Amino acid sequence: MQSRPRVRFAPSPTGYLHVGGARTVLFNWLFARQTGGEFVLRIEDTDTERNRPELTDNILEMIQWLGLGWDGEPVHQSDRLAEHRAAAERLLADGRAYWCDCTPEQVQARAKERGGPPGYDGFCRDRGLEAGPGRALRFRTPDDGHTAFDDLVRGHVSFENKVLEDFVILRANGTPTFLLPNVVDDHAMGITHVIRGEEHVSGTPKYLLLGDALGLGHRPVFAHLPVLVNEGRKKLSKRRDSVSVAAFKDEGYLPEAMVNHLALLGWGPRDGVEIRPVSEIVEQFRLEDVTPSPAFFDVRKLQAFNADYIRALDADAFVERSRPYFPPEVAEATEAVLRPIAPLVRDRVRLLTEVEPMVAFLRDDPPVIDDASWQKDAVKLGEQATGMLDAAIAALDAVPADGFDAAAIEAALDGAARSAGFVNPEGRTQMSKAQRPVRVATTGRSVGPPLYESLAVLGRDRTLARLRDARGRL
Repeated sequence: MQSRPRVRFAPSPTGYLHVGGARTVLFNWLFARQTGGEFVLRIEDTDTERNRPELTDNILEMIQWLGLGWDGEPVHQSDRLAEHRAAAERLLADGRAYWCDCTPEQVQARAKERGGPPGYDGFCRDRGLEAGPGRALRFRTPDDGHTAFDDLVRGHVSFENKVLEDFVILRANGTPTFLLPNVVDDHAMGITHVIRGEEHVSGTPKYLLLGDALGLGHRPVFAHLPVLVNEGRKKLSKRRDSVSVAAFKDEGYLPEAMVNHLALLGWGPRDGVEIRPVSEIVEQFRLEDVTPSPAFFDVRKLQAFNADYIRALDADAFVERSRPYFPPEVAEATEAVLRPIAPLVRDRVRLLTEVEPMVAFLRDDPPVIDDASWQKDAVKLGEQATGMLDAAIAALDAVPADGFDAAAIEAALDGAARSAGFVNPEGRTQMSKAQRPVRVATTGRSVGPPLYESLAVLGRDRTLARLRDARGRL
């Protein structure tokens, strides 16, 4: 085995990159970077009937978005079909494989008839079939003994050979299945460690038997990562759960936050500090510290991480990272109203997709009024709302346009609140309650960035126009 570790991520372009695959990418990448090894990318595109080139593009794009670059050029297994078929022919010549014409329906029917476990029963082992249409090539597994390996995550794992069915290595259309190209290409590429999801544990003895039968003398170190589960502790499902990495990107998550959260799915730093730069994660990461227990992909925790990472951006970086989420037709106008209050917005959003809706009221005239907010903060307050709006109009009208800043607005609205009766028994102004009709009148919503700074950006004339319009509606 070569001294420098070499790992690979080998996705199949039959689906988008999901969080489970992204976690596998990350752990391979972390191990390679922590040990000074190489991380290579191999596209398992031998299933010509199911492969979709656009999915390969998605996988590569999402790995790059996460910042997990690979070493060298990606390898496509479809370019090595001659080597895979040569290996299959060698197994056939050595009596370690045979042709089979059983259909899936026949295999299932025989399993049901015998009342035994499902799966292939070796029906064609000794029939001496030749290659032909509709015939697949199966590997002949040993009838006795055990196949075992030491897993860095799961410890010692052993399988009885007699429970392993004779599995297909060449499909009826002549293309190789998953296992054979993996064994052949891992040997050819000098892969030292195979780090992948625990769903591949049951395929590992088949991998080892194939390697032994081919006489490759290649036995990498295995590490099978724990399964990812949802909040109901059920395995993440592409049909049931939101798992597409591209979807999280589109929702406004930062790649740094996603990587940080993925790193904690089955692993944790020994010092217990969870939120940290990826460079520190690389330093802390040890494959032997990965646990076999199921890991909870907690979207709410990811969102909290994302908010922390957003708050760590300076104002210019925040605007820059938010810009791709602005509608193109209003992108320039949105940026113009965001910049003066960027730090205030930054500290209040969890996702970058929340930025534009939060500042749209500064850009658009008239603002879109959220009906639920209007009912709660204006209609239901009744005379209190009308009194506050009247007082706010009078107070802000007295503020000169060239002095219409946050401090002047705060002073004016404090006085308006007192005159409208928003005072508690101790004589303090009830500003949180008094602001409610003013906020919904000027912004259209119950929540948003700080009111005084927002109105300063909105300007004196637009603020007064909106307050008067709201007063007229009441």
